[in-house]
Amino acid sequence: MHDHEAVGRALPSGTVTFLFTDVEGSTKLLHELGEAAYAAALAEHRRILREAFGAHGGLEVDTQGDAFFVAFATAPGALAAAVAALDGLATGSIRVRMGVHTGTPHVGDEGYVGVDVHRAARIAAAGHGGQVLISASTAALLGTDGLLDLGEHRLKDLSAPERIYQLGEEDFPPLKSLYRTNLPIPATPFVGRDHELAEVCGLLEDARLLTLTGPGGTGKTRLGLQAAAEVAERYVDGIFWVPLAPLRDSELVLATAGQALGAKDGLAEHLADKSLLLLFDNFEHVVEAAPGLSELLASCPNVHLLVTSRELLRVPGEQAYPVPPLEPEDGTKLFVARARAARPSFVASDAVPELCARLENLPLALELAAARVRVLSPEQLVERLSQRLDLLKAGRGVDPRQQTLRATIEWSHELLTEDEQRLFARLSVFAGGCTLESAETVCDADLDTLESLVDKSLVRVREGDRFWMLETIREYAVERLEESGEAEMLQRRHAEHFLELGEEAEPNTRVYSGEWIRRLEQEHDNLRTALDHLAASGENELVLQLAGALSEFWHEGGHVAEGRRRLEGALQGQERPTAARARALTGAALMAYGSGDVGSARSIAGQALELHRGLGDARGAAFNLNVLCVAAIEEGDLEQAEQLAEESLALFRQAGDEREAVAATRTLAFTYHSRGDHERARTLHESNLAQAQALGFKETEAGTLGSLAMIAFEQGRIEDALALGKQNLLACRDLGSLQGIAQSLCRSAGTFAVLPGKENTAARLLSCFEAQREQIGVSEAWVARMNEQTLSTIRARLDESAFAEAWEQGRALTIDEAVALALDSLE
Repeated sequence: MHDHEAVGRALPSGTVTFLFTDVEGSTKLLHELGEAAYAAALAEHRRILREAFGAHGGLEVDTQGDAFFVAFATAPGALAAAVAALDGLATGSIRVRMGVHTGTPHVGDEGYVGVDVHRAARIAAAGHGGQVLISASTAALLGTDGLLDLGEHRLKDLSAPERIYQLGEEDFPPLKSLYRTNLPIPATPFVGRDHELAEVCGLLEDARLLTLTGPGGTGKTRLGLQAAAEVAERYVDGIFWVPLAPLRDSELVLATAGQALGAKDGLAEHLADKSLLLLFDNFEHVVEAAPGLSELLASCPNVHLLVTSRELLRVPGEQAYPVPPLEPEDGTKLFVARARAARPSFVASDAVPELCARLENLPLALELAAARVRVLSPEQLVERLSQRLDLLKAGRGVDPRQQTLRATIEWSHELLTEDEQRLFARLSVFAGGCTLESAETVCDADLDTLESLVDKSLVRVREGDRFWMLETIREYAVERLEESGEAEMLQRRHAEHFLELGEEAEPNTRVYSGEWIRRLEQEHDNLRTALDHLAASGENELVLQLAGALSEFWHEGGHVAEGRRRLEGALQGQERPTAARARALTGAALMAYGSGDVGSARSIAGQALELHRGLGDARGAAFNLNVLCVAAIEEGDLEQAEQLAEESLALFRQAGDEREAVAATRTLAFTYHSRGDHERARTLHESNLAQAQALGFKETEAGTLGSLAMIAFEQGRIEDALALGKQNLLACRDLGSLQGIAQSLCRSAGTFAVLPGKENTAARLLSCFEAQREQIGVSEAWVARMNEQTLSTIRARLDESAFAEAWEQGRALTIDEAVALALDSLE
């Protein structure tokens, strides 16, 4: 969007404030007013805006249809122009949305270049007619007086969240920004592809399964991500990205999607009637899972799927969209943008379009070539690349684009130093990327060499400290690793490194640790690869060792189904009575219990108990006695549950494990509670609470406060129940455990349900829990029974209309918002 006449009038440079405007509902307005009246209104709107811009120092950079792009040398000038424009339009039929953003754009021969232009346009697009939105960078120059803080929003350019302010206090609908999404933040802005983007968005209106196809490096993922962002408003329950490149097991596809959404009870059950879009990225590795997508669509009528794959899925209802190379103009834009990112002073020459044509305007090939402009001019790139392309292109029968891309990657590789080539190949051993520490340990990586690979676009950086490769490049690197003769050695070092990580994590995940859960989640693909390599190498004892170490992570991190499958498969592969087998059995019992399979949990825990006893491991035996105890409670065998709890407690004390002894004491008190002996349970809980607090055992402290709140409620001590409930909720929030927070919210809802005037709050809390239940993963039978009673009480106290309204409000709450609501109500 650049007007050549404006460019000739000395665009403001340095720190510049951009103002974008757009007419709301122009098509609808045209139908309402008729062509002549609409044309007159539009002309008057243009006159008013241009007068306001000119009066406050604005330079009109571009106008397209009913949209303006204006630059100001100062932020106050832009704001004053926006105010004047709103005042001038106040009595007319046209309503305009505006976005204001300040940055330091590059000024080239054709106008402004850089992300700040896109950012300003996106901010404007997120608003509504009559609304002026202001970015944080502009607000920092203006001050926030007279501005309303709308919080952080992710915009459709997929960049990092932006804090946005609104001019004035007027109420508007929610911003048209991304919400309920895990779409990644790309390292670079989306360039070109306007036509393809419009086509994909159009196809998504009707197709429930749309597959973007093409060879690696053609930009399928980036186009898919941008299309998903553009259509976000169609899907009230969000848009979610499911990356499949690191996977090789087709059975993990739906489980990986479930994890992206926080589903615990199966993906189809989680989705049900939700309206959302799933983007399955890099499906070609796991195409055997394609029939599962058809089944998903059949059972979830409001779900749409967008897939990127090098090949069609060939399932009923699939709409194909072959992703073409970039149009020549877009290819040039992309190359220039990436070249300026590598060398800000880069000036495009006539050789650039020729270079892009030689590279068939393939996005990845353009990026690799652009990374070289630090040392080679476009003319030199054309000369050298042309020779390599002619030399390296594959034979007949291969997609020409794939030939070009492979030749470009190979050319980039051959320009590396020997050390760079060695590290490039070695890094391919990682699945899903790696930290610097892992690269140093497994690959003997040198930081300078690693940074050089990043500079050359062969390695990328995500989240500040995670290094990874595009799958197309990684495949080439794997070939180089195989040729080097180091593959077996690197795979072994990789497996040993992640076995060590699992062992280090195991004692840290016995008590809930959000930090460790997140760390293992980042490395899950590497952990899977390590398990697969150890299994393929016949190292069954080490497979059991690693799988057993990961069992708490799988349980707390929402991977119960995968964890159970991994553990039970490993247990079949090695049946010697070792410590590793005993620990894996303990983990398998936990997985079965977490799956709701109480019978299997009792059976497996029984085997684990026998083995731990045979090995003389009192502590391991105590863990399994605890699983047997809670399973017995679920099955109603309360007398045996009490005996098992007492034995578990005695063994933890014998082992000298104070933390687990305190936790086991809480389980014993729960057996008293389950048997109806409230006073005995209360007395033991209170003494155990003091012990947990004295020793700093936060998890048991939080859980015990919740148990005491339940007992107080059941005994009719409502004031005590409220006070204990608040302490419990605060403790769970500080701990960060979603399960603990969810149970606390349910207890609070039960208490509020019987209090006059609090029924509405109770309904909202319970509704939030139900909406978020799959993400939380709470499946204990006692929670379900408690919630059934709470729901019955609420329905008896609220009429149908009030209940429906409160329930709908609760579904829209996030967990954090529900916690805030409960705490406010507990005051």
